[in-house]
Amino acid sequence: MPHLEFEPAFSADSRLLTYVAWDDAEKGALYLRETAGNATPRRITTAKGIYRTPEFSPDGKLIVYRLQNGDDELGPGMTGKPGIYLLDPATGDSRFITEEGENPCFSPDGKRILVNTGGYLFGGPEKSLVSFDLNGQDRKVLFKSKYINQWAPSPDGKWLAFTELHKAYVCAMPLPGQTIDLSADTKAIPLSQISRDAGYNLHWSGDSKKVHYTLGDEYFTIDLTQRFIFLPGAPDSLPALPETGQKIGLTLKSDVPAGTVVFENARIITMEGDQVIENGVLVVQNNKIAFVGTRQDYRRNFKLQPDASGSNFKLIDCKNKTIMPGIVDVHSHSGNFRFGLNPQKQWEYYANLAFGVTTMHDPSVNSEMAFSNAEMLRAGRMTGPRLYSTGTILYGADGDFKAVINSLDDARSTLRRTKAWGAFSVKSYNQPRRDQRQQVIAAARELQMEVVPEGGSFFYHNLSQVVDGHTGVEHNLPVAPIYDDVLQLWGKTKAHNTPTLIVCYGAVSGEYYWYQHSEVWKNKRLLHFTPRHVLDERSRHREMIPEEEYQNGHILVSRQLKKMQDAGININLGSHGQLQGLGAHWELWMLAQGGMSNLQALKCATINGARYIGMDKEIGSLAPGKLADLIVLDKSPLANIRNTESIRYVMVNGRLYDAETMNEVGNYDRKRGKFWFELPGSQINGAGITHTCQEARCVCGH
Repeated sequence: MPHLEFEPAFSADSRLLTYVAWDDAEKGALYLRETAGNATPRRITTAKGIYRTPEFSPDGKLIVYRLQNGDDELGPGMTGKPGIYLLDPATGDSRFITEEGENPCFSPDGKRILVNTGGYLFGGPEKSLVSFDLNGQDRKVLFKSKYINQWAPSPDGKWLAFTELHKAYVCAMPLPGQTIDLSADTKAIPLSQISRDAGYNLHWSGDSKKVHYTLGDEYFTIDLTQRFIFLPGAPDSLPALPETGQKIGLTLKSDVPAGTVVFENARIITMEGDQVIENGVLVVQNNKIAFVGTRQDYRRNFKLQPDASGSNFKLIDCKNKTIMPGIVDVHSHSGNFRFGLNPQKQWEYYANLAFGVTTMHDPSVNSEMAFSNAEMLRAGRMTGPRLYSTGTILYGADGDFKAVINSLDDARSTLRRTKAWGAFSVKSYNQPRRDQRQQVIAAARELQMEVVPEGGSFFYHNLSQVVDGHTGVEHNLPVAPIYDDVLQLWGKTKAHNTPTLIVCYGAVSGEYYWYQHSEVWKNKRLLHFTPRHVLDERSRHREMIPEEEYQNGHILVSRQLKKMQDAGININLGSHGQLQGLGAHWELWMLAQGGMSNLQALKCATINGARYIGMDKEIGSLAPGKLADLIVLDKSPLANIRNTESIRYVMVNGRLYDAETMNEVGNYDRKRGKFWFELPGSQINGAGITHTCQEARCVCGH
């Protein structure tokens, strides 16, 4: 796959473009190209590294950029000195400026460099806009703030655009002097809001008269004369903020594989009621299920049609094997609280898919990463489960990403922002007052969105969430046992519960049961798709506690879930991202520990979750016309629920993978590439990232 490209920047005269390139094996680099004609891009850095956010000097002769340290997604940083650097693209010479800050840019005269400190969303409590001279000296703090997380000075240095709590603003930028404490409520300098709901990717026109931003699929342009009445050419009264922008209109073709795969002689657990088909046949054409039934029905009633490509079909003998729908994990955090760069292969997605998770719903994540990755997965540019998300949570406590909701209009604005990213669900999290939570629900009904609130480990709080009409409650009730009053109350609603026993509220988290009862760090399949240090840190140093604490902990809670499911309250599977892939099976097994039948627990892991996210017409069961998401198991989970781990093949959207290697098979023969932790030298990193092979011949090739 060609390298990915990120974070473009134009020179002031628009003749040149610089950007970041990323390749999982070759790592990062900066490129430069002329914008006229079909000029060939030129690599302007030689050392491998994680390069970020390049910007031109006003005269276009220098580029300032950030060199980032390593992380669990991109691997080693390959630098002992992360920070801000200055590059001469003509000579390739680069010099270190400062370790402080992000998103560097030049002052209008090109003699200073400005950086943001305190991080972007989910950053620190103190943020600032700081400038240095070109040697990293003469440090000056121009602005400071508690909530501002994007700063964009205009090219002429007279204006500053910024985002605070998602909304975008612009203010006059005085000459450097005493530090200004800036917020949306600042009165000491001219300041105006420029976005109705939210504004991201702030940038300026070359003449500093217009500021641009994006929200979802729309591009907004704000003329300063429309926001400040004292400017020449301004109208007598200022217009309302724009509700819509120019549609960006980028479209990609959804991935649909060609060909037909026939699975025969299988036990098929359809999740269509209690239907289990012995000696069954399942036919997948392209990305959909074409037939599910007995061998007799197949021979009598189904005629195999050649697909448009004319490809021959693939026949897979599933004698003594079981087919079930792919697991739907509706509370699955998958490591996407970062910004900017993305790997070509994200190991969390592979780990989940290798363990049969074909759909993930992430109820708390950075919106930029979640929805861009979801589109990459849907287009076949990445491999992994279907990905849905709430995006950034609607946080009611303090923080630089909180959602301030004090009216129905506030709630509407907040949900419009989230929906613009591509969300069909939102997560109401720690909104302190009940009327605020109700305003979110009312706005969600208007916008046809789901609300999946954080339970928060408060019993009465949870029940008010159920009564008020939330789609469900995330995390378990923190009390046990529960009685008929709760069952009857909750059972009268359509609200689900995603208990996440793996992080059990009110008891020892179920995760620790599995660390105590198994040597997780030796799980070969998990090691194929997980950096060893991630697995070791969670599993090798085990906390050992008496068995009765588990019996009176997550297993007691699980018994309440059995009661709830029997009362018609749908229970979903949510692994919370505690251990990618295998964690979903732990959650499933813990549901069975409380007394659910194996089939009942399997329904929680499949069709219940599909209903919860409104996708049950497409996924969650095996039926003609549904999307082809399924697992082929060597052993039957109806006989032993622990057999869900015996996965031979996994199919998502009609593409079939060998679960042990994640090589694509079926009608294709595509080997997966190596993850960063399988490459030579990956054991050395400033953050201590290591990789140690446990087999004489491991998938790394070491």
